[in-house]
Amino acid sequence: MPVLNLRSDFAGMDDLPAQMAEIGRRARAAARLMALASAQTKDIALRTIAERLRASRETILRENARDVAAAEAAGQSRALIDRLTLDDARLAGMADAVEKIGALADPVGRQLAAIERPNGLLIERVAVPLGVIGVIFESRPNVTADAGALCLKAGNAAILRAGSDSHRSAVAIARAMSEGLVAAGLPADAIQIVPTRDRAAVGAMLAGLDGCIDVIVPRGGRGLVERVQAEARVPVFAHLDGVCHVYVAACADLDMARSLLLNSKLRRTGICGAAETLLVDRACAGTHLVPLVTALLDAGCAVRGDEAVQAADPRVTPASEADWRTEYLDAIISARVVDGLDAAIQHIETHGSHHTDAIVTGDREEATRFLAEVDSAIVTHNASTQFADGGEFGFGAEIGIATGRMHARGPVGVEQLTTFKYRVHGSGQTRP
Repeated sequence: MPVLNLRSDFAGMDDLPAQMAEIGRRARAAARLMALASAQTKDIALRTIAERLRASRETILRENARDVAAAEAAGQSRALIDRLTLDDARLAGMADAVEKIGALADPVGRQLAAIERPNGLLIERVAVPLGVIGVIFESRPNVTADAGALCLKAGNAAILRAGSDSHRSAVAIARAMSEGLVAAGLPADAIQIVPTRDRAAVGAMLAGLDGCIDVIVPRGGRGLVERVQAEARVPVFAHLDGVCHVYVAACADLDMARSLLLNSKLRRTGICGAAETLLVDRACAGTHLVPLVTALLDAGCAVRGDEAVQAADPRVTPASEADWRTEYLDAIISARVVDGLDAAIQHIETHGSHHTDAIVTGDREEATRFLAEVDSAIVTHNASTQFADGGEFGFGAEIGIATGRMHARGPVGVEQLTTFKYRVHGSGQTRP
C-alpha cells in the first residue's frame, strides 16, 4: 500500500473540489478498514509512528523553522509564534504522546451496557468508531500528531487541514505518520493532510465532502471557530474562547494562591487553558490582593483591573467592560474584587466561556459549591487551570476541548472519538 505523496497524488487535479472529493473518498474507504483493525495492529502503528517522528527530527524541525521564519517576517504575535514553534523537547513530547496513546485501552468494542429482555433478547450497547473526523487547525503543528494518533486509536480516519502558518510543519509530520501506518499494515489514507493552503478547502470540509466527514473539530482562534460553527453541515466539537478564571476565596492560602495564579496565567500564555481573569474575594483582599497583583506585575504580566485592583499597584491599568470577556492569549490578565462566592459565580456565568475555571480555597464546602455551580467543561479546586489538557487527564493527548453539551465535553480523547451501536442477540424471537 503506497504512502500518500502529497504532491504527485493530486497531479493533474487542479480543481480543488475534485481534490477534496478524492480525499473524502479515500478517508471513507480507510475508515472502513480502520474500524476493523485489531487493538494490537493499531498499537503497533502508533509505536511505529512515534519512531518515525523521532527519525524525521531533522526534516520536521527544518520545515518548522521555515514556518516560524515566515510568521516572524509577517509580524505575527509572540503568542502565535510560541504555539507554532517546535524544538527538540516539543518534538520529543509529541512522539511520547503518540506512544502514550498507543498504551491506552482500546476504546472500540467496549460493552457500554447489556440488557436482557423478558422475551430472551440480549441487547448490547457497544462502542464503535465515529468514522471520518475532519480537524481544522491553525498554528499548532503538534495537532497533526495528536489528532491523527487519537483518531487512529479510536479506529477512525482523519482529514487534517493545517493553517497556512503551520502548513510545512504539518506536512512533514503527516508524512512520517503515513509511513508509520503503512509499516504497520494500515491504510496510509487513514491520516491525510489537505495538500493546499487554499481557504476554500475549509469550506469543502465544512460541507461534509459529500457525506464523507462525520464530525469536525476546529483548533484555532475565535474567527475560525465562529466560521466552523456558522457553516458546518456536520456535527462540531469545539470551544469558542478560553476565558478562564481563577477565583481566590476568603479561605485561600496566600502562597498557594500566588503559585497557582502564576502557573495558570504564565506557564504558557498562548493556550486555551491559560487564566485570563483573576477574581479576589473582598474578605481577603486586604491580605491577598497586593501580593497577588505584585507577583503578576513583577513576572511581566500586565494587569487591567477595577478600582480596587488599581489601588493595589500604580502599574495596574483600568479594565474596560470588554476585558472581562477577552481571551488575551498573552501576558495580560484582567482582575477584580468580588463580594464572595455568589458574586464570583455570577461573574463567571456572565463573562466566562464555559471552558475552565478554578477556585483556590481551604473551605471544602465553598469548593463543593463552586465545583457544582460553575457550568464549565472543567472546574478545578486548588489546581492550575493549565491542567485543562488531555495529556494531563491521562488521555495521552487531546484532539481539542469541547464546551458544548452534546456527546463530548472537556478534553476530547479516544473515548470521545467513538459512538455506539446496539447489537441484539436472539434465538428466533418475533414481535407480536
